[in-house]
Amino acid sequence: MLAGTKQTKTKKMKAIMTSSNETESAIDWLEGYRNQIKEESLMSLVHSILGDMGAAASGALVLLGDRLGIYRSLAKSGRLTSKGLAKETGLDERYLREWLSNQAASGYVEYDPGTEEFFMKPEQVAVFADPDSPVAMTGGYYALASTYHDEPKVAKAFQSGNGIPWGDHHDCLFCGTEKFFRPGYAANLVGSWIPALDGVEEKLANGNAHVADVGCGYGASTLILAKAFPKTQFVGFDLHEGSLEHARRHAADQGLNNVRFELATAKGFPGNGKYDLVTIFDALHDMGDPVGACQHIFETLKPDGSLMLVEPMAGDKLEDNLNPVGRLYYAFSTMVCTPGSRSQEVGAALGAQAGEARLRGVAREAGFPSLQRVAETPFNLILEAKR
Repeated sequence: MLAGTKQTKTKKMKAIMTSSNETESAIDWLEGYRNQIKEESLMSLVHSILGDMGAAASGALVLLGDRLGIYRSLAKSGRLTSKGLAKETGLDERYLREWLSNQAASGYVEYDPGTEEFFMKPEQVAVFADPDSPVAMTGGYYALASTYHDEPKVAKAFQSGNGIPWGDHHDCLFCGTEKFFRPGYAANLVGSWIPALDGVEEKLANGNAHVADVGCGYGASTLILAKAFPKTQFVGFDLHEGSLEHARRHAADQGLNNVRFELATAKGFPGNGKYDLVTIFDALHDMGDPVGACQHIFETLKPDGSLMLVEPMAGDKLEDNLNPVGRLYYAFSTMVCTPGSRSQEVGAALGAQAGEARLRGVAREAGFPSLQRVAETPFNLILEAKR
């Protein structure tokens, strides 16, 4: 018993000493880094983070402005006080006054202190109040909201290395993705991207052509093409039935009878040697096996068929992407794209900033002779691979 007591005391003393040493080490580390702080650099970082926190906190207010139609009411009405806007919208004036104050401080609306009126400049209208503007940005805030809802799931994925299927995310992600990307597709797809492909526009216009849109989501890209080329048959494939239900309703609302939507994976959708064009819009990097998907697409294309890839704008090196666009895409890649890929077989996790060189490698490994950049926007790379 005495021997056991001595051993226990010895272990306790060692534990206390170890803990004491670790505490001293932590104190030394804290003092060491604090002595290296440069005041000017520190305050610059603090001010930058305050701006980021203000933007993050204001995101919920952007959603309110969009959901409640406040932006559109203010844009249509011109100059209004908070009382005038309350009368126009039927919303509570006190809440509106606080909302307007935040928006003015954010630079999202303007304020005239002489008249106490708020108004929107044309540029602000284009971003917040015109859903069809090519620079409409409110959809991004819905998608951002989903990342906060899903943060606990992503934290578990960090710990386990497992993935998160697309369909397991908050609903805001699905509607936000469509709302964010649709205006850009509407502005560019028919007018410049399709014409940039080798001989594709003529095939679609003449009719009897078949197009598959893989990873179609709510069907924004599919429906834009189906409306523009009524003689061509379109089918959108996706692995999320909830998104396909929305796509089918949108097609019915628009009275389009040359398009349908089916549940299928990128490696399993039907149509061997059938398609003149297969498209993937901002989805290849989300796939678990992008090489396998492109191999299957290669087999589904006609001998002169084309694959059009629309992927996030990115350089081939990390240092090329250390900019606002890269920052945004890396954030979504961490919260959505990488977990989505890791939830599928292979789990390649290309990431939303894969870059053209890696995408070219995927296409080459899948059997395509080449992958060429045919167009670009500040947000997207548009690439074509010929069968």
